[in-house]
Amino acid sequence: MEKQKLRAQYNIQERQLRNYYTKAIKEPGNTGAILLRMLEMRLDAIVLRGGLARTIYAARQYVSHQHMLVNGKRVDIASYGVKVGDVITVKPKSQTLECFRDAINDSQPVRYLSLDKATLTITVTAVPQPEEVPIICDLPQVIEFYSR
Repeated sequence: MEKQKLRAQYNIQERQLRNYYTKAIKEPGNTGAILLRMLEMRLDAIVLRGGLARTIYAARQYVSHQHMLVNGKRVDIASYGVKVGDVITVKPKSQTLECFRDAINDSQPVRYLSLDKATLTITVTAVPQPEEVPIICDLPQVIEFYSR
């Protein structure tokens, strides 16, 4: 059940989550924290946490419909891995869309992101720590499930 909660919160398939877990166990350190960092540094998750979208589904759609630029280049892959220092902006032609203005007024970005509401720009300022990520699931149970 916990694995399904995590999948639903990031709107990813089973195979994607398993691949993230496989990459996480190969890195040194806490597997749960690494897995969470990988999921949180996806472009669609950054758009959601930064406040440009109300739901993960909307964030994924904005990315796939090419409304987002990463460091000035168009990216239409929701699973694109964002790095610290990357700047995510809404395409100038799309900045007049009401959906972005509504989402910005309703939310506050998390601590590891910096949001400029005037230019609709998110800057990744740090690597997310597990206690900063607002997820609702028991991550150790997910790791235990995949370690079998």
